Amino acid sequence: MDKNSKIYVAGHRGLVGSAILRALEKQGFTNIITRTSEQVDLRDYQQTADFFAEEKPEYIFLAAAKVGGIQANNTYRAEFLYDNMMIQNNVIHQAHVNHAKKLLFLGSSCIYPKMAHQPLREDSLLTGTLEPTNEPYAIAKIAGIKMCDAYRSQYNDNFISAMPTNMYGPNDNYDLNNSHVLPALLRKFHEAKEQNHPEVVVWGTGTPLREFLHSDDLAEACIFLMQNYDDFGHVNVGIGEDISIRDLALLVKKIVGYEGNLVWDTSKPDGTPRKLMDVSKINAMGWKAKIGLEEGIRDVYEKKFKN
Repeated sequence: MDKNSKIYVAGHRGLVGSAILRALEKQGFTNIITRTSEQVDLRDYQQTADFFAEEKPEYIFLAAAKVGGIQANNTYRAEFLYDNMMIQNNVIHQAHVNHAKKLLFLGSSCIYPKMAHQPLREDSLLTGTLEPTNEPYAIAKIAGIKMCDAYRSQYNDNFISAMPTNMYGPNDNYDLNNSHVLPALLRKFHEAKEQNHPEVVVWGTGTPLREFLHSDDLAEACIFLMQNYDDFGHVNVGIGEDISIRDLALLVKKIVGYEGNLVWDTSKPDGTPRKLMDVSKINAMGWKAKIGLEEGIRDVYEKKFKN
C-alpha cells in the first residue's frame, strides 16, 4: 500500500472508520475515497456495484456496519443480520469483481462462543454456542470472515479479517437506547452530574469482565495488518487486559467527577460473563496497543463533553 494508492474506507463516519481515516491521513496517504450511506447504500447491490465500477479502489477497509449494544442487538435482530450481511456481501464481492489488491474486513469479539475459554483465541471460533442477545450480529460477522477466506481459497483474493475487542473513541454512539456500555456510562454520569441527580442506574450486576480498545489503536492495527498480514483466518485486535463493568463504572464516575450513588439494575442482562482477547498473534507480528484505558477515557470525555 503506497502513499498514493487508491484506498476506500467504508463507514468513514463511524467510530472505527473515522479513526482509520484519521490514521491514514496522519501517515501521509493521499488518495482516500469515502462515501456516506446517503451517497451509496452498501446494502444495495446495484449502488455498490456502480460505485466500485466507477472508482475501482485498490485497498478497502470494510468498517461499515450496523452496530449497537445489548439492547439494540436484541431488539433489532432481523436488521442486524440482514443489513450487515448485505453490506459485507456486496462490498467483498465487488472488491473481487473489480480486482482490488486487498480488503480488510472488520468484525467483533462477539463472534466467539459465550462460554469460550478465556482469553479468546482465534481458533475458538465455531466451537460452541453464541451469546443469544447478539447472535444475529455475530452470525453476520462470522459469515464475513468465512467469505473472505472463501474468496481467498477459490479466487486467490487477498482478503483478510480483523476482530477487535470492545471499542471506544471519538465519533462513538451515545444514544442510551442502542449504544455500547462505555459511551452509555459516560453520558449517564455526565448528565447526572450536570442535572444533580442523586444516583445513576447501571444495567446488570457489574460482574462481567470486558476489554476496551481505543479506536485510534485499532486504526493503527488495521493499517499494520493491511501492510503485514496476508493469510487465511482472522486476527484478534485488543489490549490484552480486561476490567469488570463495576470497576469501569467507578472509573468513569471518577473521570466525570460525579459524586452521587451507583445503583445496579440486576433485572437487566449481563451478556457474556467475560470477553478478553488473546492478542498474542498480532503481538508476535510486531503490533501492540499503546493507549491506556484511563488515559483514553479521559481524552474522549474531555473532547466530547467538555468542548
